[in-house]
Amino acid sequence: MNKWFGTVCAVATGASLVPVYLAAQQKPHIILIVSDQHRGDAMHCMGNSSVITPNLDALADDGTLFLNGYSSTPSSTPARSGLLTGLSPWHHGMLGYGRVGSRYRYEMPQMLRDLDYYTFGIGKMHWFPQKALHGFHGTLVDESGRVETDDFISDYRLWFQMQAPGLNPDSTHIGWNDHGAATYRLPEELHPTAWTGEMAQEMIHNYKHGSGQPLFLKVSFARPHSPYDPPQRFADMYKDKDVPAPCVGEWCKDKDYAVLKNVSDAPSDAAYGNFGDEYAKNSRRYYYANVTFIDEEIGKIVQALKEEGMYNNALICYISDHGDMLGDHYHWRKTYPYEGSVHVPYIVKWPSSCGFPKGGKVDAPVELRDVLPTFLEMAGGKVPAEMDGQSLVRLMDGSKERWRKYIDTEHATCYSPDNYWCALTDGKIKYIWRFHTGTEELFDLEKDPHELKNVVGDKRYGVQLEELRAAMVRHLSERGEEFVKDGRLQVLKRTVLYSPLFPDKNPVDTGI
Repeated sequence: MNKWFGTVCAVATGASLVPVYLAAQQKPHIILIVSDQHRGDAMHCMGNSSVITPNLDALADDGTLFLNGYSSTPSSTPARSGLLTGLSPWHHGMLGYGRVGSRYRYEMPQMLRDLDYYTFGIGKMHWFPQKALHGFHGTLVDESGRVETDDFISDYRLWFQMQAPGLNPDSTHIGWNDHGAATYRLPEELHPTAWTGEMAQEMIHNYKHGSGQPLFLKVSFARPHSPYDPPQRFADMYKDKDVPAPCVGEWCKDKDYAVLKNVSDAPSDAAYGNFGDEYAKNSRRYYYANVTFIDEEIGKIVQALKEEGMYNNALICYISDHGDMLGDHYHWRKTYPYEGSVHVPYIVKWPSSCGFPKGGKVDAPVELRDVLPTFLEMAGGKVPAEMDGQSLVRLMDGSKERWRKYIDTEHATCYSPDNYWCALTDGKIKYIWRFHTGTEELFDLEKDPHELKNVVGDKRYGVQLEELRAAMVRHLSERGEEFVKDGRLQVLKRTVLYSPLFPDKNPVDTGI
């Protein structure tokens, strides 16, 4: 190991950043906290006063809140591929839900391990095989009951069998993609959220950091993804609490989403359906309660870092793989181009030695692919030129120079034939292209943050529409004439789930 390494930690001096060179043993600990299906507006610090998130709010106050954080492929495995590799969907190869590749040329744990980090993962990885390491020294996984190889039992479920022999960890009886809600039927300490937080705290307290080897710890919660099953204590915080009703756009009111008076009229995991405002608001209360449960565990993790003297020299990042529609526009779950699905929480607490202003807010469009380049640069490593993500440090002087204008998002066909799309957004305007139908949508997110009005036919947006359409042509051109021909977007007859750049020779479509 070199005695000295150049980091991008810097002291703000006017509009510039002055590099600071730190001793090798001062490399920051890196704590990546991921939740599953946490939509971007479900935090108090993002302006939603209905959600109780004091610890996430405090983390944002001590760091930077990125207002326009997105997930490029908003379902679990492709989103996690982008996070793992720092690559765009076409370049890591997953354009929708399937199995994560067995090995990639860039992998976050391995790259940090190569920079002398001790690397460990706790919680939901959603990789295949399920105990794949991708460079981690070790993992303790919670796979939410998912079994993809013979005799696999997750570490959480093995622990559960020791703590509560004979009990059923799924005794609340809500399915993994259901949008009904109920309180957890077992003692709170048996809940997977509590287990994930406890294991993370134990790792921090036991970590032998006196040797100078920095820690990379990934903590991945399986909630607030359904089941919406908070313990009673958290459900009580939201009892009779006023929460936002679903937003319903003008563009979807003519669709056949009849009000379902009885949940039994449709599958409990229906991807579409108007179950009525009260049903949706009840689901939101329990969903928010799961968010608050995670927030409490994050507070305990932060406290453990402080007790061990690691907090000040820690880079802490909180994100989610994708959002949850929660009934907006009569849509449920994820995979859609709308804000509830693609917009995610995005908080970074920097090491104190960086000298970055605390409590800052950045509105540039950022994505999961930007996490790995940020970690590499902060760890004194080199960001490969062909990596699509960019280090977030570039934005910390208030400048957007050399930053992307739009972030691309997409998802292969899922739930319905027309749900096959690609979109571009800067967080202020959003253009959506439907691959199978050739239809377009345009939303002015500054004036219409809930995407109530599709302005694609409004002449006042003609210039912006042409600009975004041209940007989409440029974005898709590398995919060949099936996508773009003679400078025009093409309607596709088939669904492309994996790009030719996917590393495994025989990819598997596992459904969703």
